[in-house]
Amino acid sequence: MISFSNFIATLKALANRRIGVVMALGIASGLPLALTGGTLQAWMTVEGVDLTTIGIFTLVGLPYTVKFLWAPFMDRFVPPFLGRRRGWMLLCQLALAICIFTSSLFSPSETPWLIAGLALMISFFSASHDIVVDAYRADVLPAHERGMGAAVFVSGYRFAMLISGAVALMLSEHLGWRVTYMLISLLMLTGLLAVFWGPEPSRDSSPPATLGEAVVGPLKDFFTRKGAWAFLILIILYKLGDAFAGSLTTAFLIRGPGFSLTEVGALNKGLGLAATILGALFGGVLMARLGLYGSLMFFGILQAVSNLSFMILAAIGKSYFMLITAVGFENLAGGMGTAAFVALLMALCNARYSAAQFALLSALSALGRVYVGPASGFLAEDLGWVVFFLFTFFIALPGLFLLWRMKDDLSRIDVPWNEAEITKCK
Repeated sequence: MISFSNFIATLKALANRRIGVVMALGIASGLPLALTGGTLQAWMTVEGVDLTTIGIFTLVGLPYTVKFLWAPFMDRFVPPFLGRRRGWMLLCQLALAICIFTSSLFSPSETPWLIAGLALMISFFSASHDIVVDAYRADVLPAHERGMGAAVFVSGYRFAMLISGAVALMLSEHLGWRVTYMLISLLMLTGLLAVFWGPEPSRDSSPPATLGEAVVGPLKDFFTRKGAWAFLILIILYKLGDAFAGSLTTAFLIRGPGFSLTEVGALNKGLGLAATILGALFGGVLMARLGLYGSLMFFGILQAVSNLSFMILAAIGKSYFMLITAVGFENLAGGMGTAAFVALLMALCNARYSAAQFALLSALSALGRVYVGPASGFLAEDLGWVVFFLFTFFIALPGLFLLWRMKDDLSRIDVPWNEAEITKCK
C-alpha cells in the first residue's frame, strides 16, 4: 500500500527540476522506437509491401544494439553550444524531427528503400540520443535521486512508446500515415524544452583529452575498480529470471490457460504497462529510503517470487483473477527492479566516460534478454509450463546470492554527493 507520505514524496520528487527534465527526456527517447519497429511494419503492411521486404526492414533497428561503438565519440567531442551532454541532445532531437517529418512525405510501397534509409537514420539518431541521455542522467542526478530519476525516465519512455505505437496506429486510420508521422515529428520537438531547461552536469565532467582515451579510458577506469568482474556478472544475472519468464509470457497465456488475443492484449499489455509504470515510480520513492543495495535485494526478491504467480496460473488453468494477479504482480515487481537496476548502472559510471560506460553496461545487461529466448522455448516444450516458471524462480537466485555477497561493494558506490556538487547542477 502506498502511504500518504510516499505520495507526497513522489510529488516533491517530480517537482524537482532535474527529475522533471529526466522525465521529459524519457518521452523524447521513447517516441522514435516504434517508428523503426511495430508502427513501421504496420504502415508497410497496410501499403501492401511484401513480407520479404518487411522482414529485411527489421535490420534498421541494428544501431540500438551496437550503439556502444560510437558512444566514446560522444564522450570526447563537445558541440559548440549548450555543453557536452545537452548539445548532443539538441542535435539528435533536431535530426530525429527532420527524419520523421521527411518520412511522412513518401510511401513505403512506392519508395521502399528511401523509407528504409530514413528508418535507419531514425534508428541511428535515436540510439545516439539514448547514449547521451543515459550519460546525462548518470551525470546530473545525485545518489539519492537516481532511483526516482530512473523511475520517471522509464515511465516517460513507456508512455512515449504507447503514443508512437498503439496511438499512432489508431490515428493512422482516421488521419492517414502522413499526418500521423508529421504529428510525431512535432512531438519530438517537445524534447527541446527539456534540453534548454535542464542544467548541464558539472560533476567531474571534463571530456577525455583524445579519442584514444575516450575508447580505452572507460574500460581502464572500470576494470581498475575493486569488484569490477563481480559487477559485470551481477549485471547479467540480476534480471535473468525476469527475462526468462517474460520471453514466453504471451505465448503461455494463449497456449497454456487459453486466453483470447483480446484478453491478452487488454490485461497483459494494458494492465502490464500500467503496473510497470506504477512499480517504477513506487520503486523510485522506496530507493531514497532503502538505498541501492536494499532496493536491489528487496525488488530482486519480489521479481523472483512474482514468477511463481505464473506457475500457479499454469497449475490451476484459466482464471481471470489469477491472470490479473500474476500480470499485475510481475509487472509491478519488474518496474521496481528496473528502477533499481538502472540506478545501479548510473552509479557505476564515471562522469568523464559516462556515455561509453553506460552504453557498454546496458549492452551487457541485454545479453540475458537476447539469449534466453531460444533456451526458454526448449525448456517450456520439454518441462511444461508449471516446471518452466518454477525454473525461472530458481534461475533468479544466483543473482540474488551474488548481490548479497557484494553488499559492501554496493554501499561503496552508493555515496551521496556533497551539497556543493548538488548545487552546481541546480
